[in-house]
Amino acid sequence: MNSAVPVAGSSRPALGLWMATALVLGNIIGSGLFLLPSALAPYGGAALLGWGVSLSGAMLLAMVFARLGLERPSRGGPPAYARMAFGDGAGFLVAWSYWISNACGNAAIAIAFAGYFDSLLPARMESPAFVPLISVAALALCTLANLRGMRSAGAVQLITTVLKFLPLLLIAVAGVVYFEPSAWHPFNRGTQNLAGVTTTTIALTMWAFFGIECATVAGADIRDPCRTIPRATLLGTALAGVGTILACMAVVGLVPERQLAASGAPFADAASGLWGPFAGMLFAVVASVSCIGALNGWVLVQGQVGRGAAEDGLFPQVFARCNGSGAPAAGLLISTALSSALVLANFQKHLVALFTFAILLSTATTLLPYLACSAAALRIHHDRRSSVRAATQTVVALLALGFSVWALIGTGAEALAWGAVLLLAGLPVYLWRRSRRRAPAKVGRAM
Repeated sequence: MNSAVPVAGSSRPALGLWMATALVLGNIIGSGLFLLPSALAPYGGAALLGWGVSLSGAMLLAMVFARLGLERPSRGGPPAYARMAFGDGAGFLVAWSYWISNACGNAAIAIAFAGYFDSLLPARMESPAFVPLISVAALALCTLANLRGMRSAGAVQLITTVLKFLPLLLIAVAGVVYFEPSAWHPFNRGTQNLAGVTTTTIALTMWAFFGIECATVAGADIRDPCRTIPRATLLGTALAGVGTILACMAVVGLVPERQLAASGAPFADAASGLWGPFAGMLFAVVASVSCIGALNGWVLVQGQVGRGAAEDGLFPQVFARCNGSGAPAAGLLISTALSSALVLANFQKHLVALFTFAILLSTATTLLPYLACSAAALRIHHDRRSSVRAATQTVVALLALGFSVWALIGTGAEALAWGAVLLLAGLPVYLWRRSRRRAPAKVGRAM
């Protein structure tokens, strides 16, 4: 097991309550602020059903992670909890799944950043090379910030979170002020019944809540983790959840369905329709800042996941090697290279279609760690003496587990199939690590 240790070169862990909350808040807000309204456009107001269930499920998962943060306030997050409860095999599976989901998500965020850049510099986007270049440049910029150390990355996260949260609330309020009932007719624009729409939209809207676990991933770098991690997790999830739902549904009601379904910058389009082109450009800038903030946070998370898994002996040790600033340099560069490769391999697809597939794939590979952590919480509470508090925590973990299974089903056959392929791709890595760990023991017995 890892113990909570400060960042190299620092007298104490770098992240306090506000930076830890900003890490959670910024990652959640950024995920929902990109192209999600466009992905939800075919469902109309019925998407509210998915939003409601996802927010409830996210708060249940936040309570699970808050409790697990008290049990093991160290680096690694979901993989560390799975390993603690079920052993190395489960730990590796969750670590690999979570690491892959971050790579898919970072690629989607970088492409979404290029989409909002499109509304600022439309003439340049005529070049087919512009989208991948801007996307990869955004990945490189955030990786550079993280290579400078945890505190540098935390400062970027705090600044970008503040810059984007108020405009997010502004568009949410505008959606209420300028609300037109006709924009929500018909309530269900899809071909499925309401039960089917709810299951499908849960898989999409859950993307907007990924990040609830981020404070636990960086636990070893957080001051007073037993108090800070639960507070940052619950506070960040609640604030981001309410703001994101209001803002995304406001855009669905403000932008015509056909325009929204094809839009690469839905928030900018909503602002342009309300207040003119300058407002649209301003919101495109805000959304771009949001993209960079979320991408920065997820690059940080991906580096720490690989580092924590390597320190637990699950990933190759190169992922744990740190530079002079205490950043897992090699792991960050490998992770960013994978995300960049995904961008370069898929950039020719339509932005909204690519984004929708990427978030479903990221959702499928992230829900497995969420499911495993809910099961880990159940096992921990089962081993405790019976009490009202333990019983309550058991019920919460059970509900979170059921929600994770429901949302996983909603990602669909294609995303589940691709997720299974990506998980199997990690099998050679796990077998290689096991053989390396057994080799010294065999040598010792031979001697």
